[in-house]
Amino acid sequence: MSIKRVRPGKRFSAAVVHDNTVYVAGTVALDPSADVKGQTGQILKRIDEVLAEAGSHKSKVLSANVYMADITKWEEMNSAWDAWVDPNNMPVRATIECKLANPKYQVEIMMIAAL
Repeated sequence: MSIKRVRPGKRFSAAVVHDNTVYVAGTVALDPSADVKGQTGQILKRIDEVLAEAGSHKSKVLSANVYMADITKWEEMNSAWDAWVDPNNMPVRATIECKLANPKYQVEIMMIAAL
């Protein structure tokens, strides 16, 4: 069984494809000066690109973990999420409040998708 690494970097790959499953790394915004909605939108756009490169699509997302520095901004994150997610193919999702690796990031999202 082959393993495909998408955008491998110094510490991790943006995604790894194995056995018809795409594992997308925790993804953050490229412009962390944006608000929560803006960061979430940026993240989801980046994930769209990685999924496409891996041969998948948001309609095939199985699971998502959303990490937030401040859970009280949950509605802001959800407004970007709701505009992005395929309403006919809802994944399972968990939203967790936690301290992120860099305080300038307010949201980080990790996903698993089918090919």
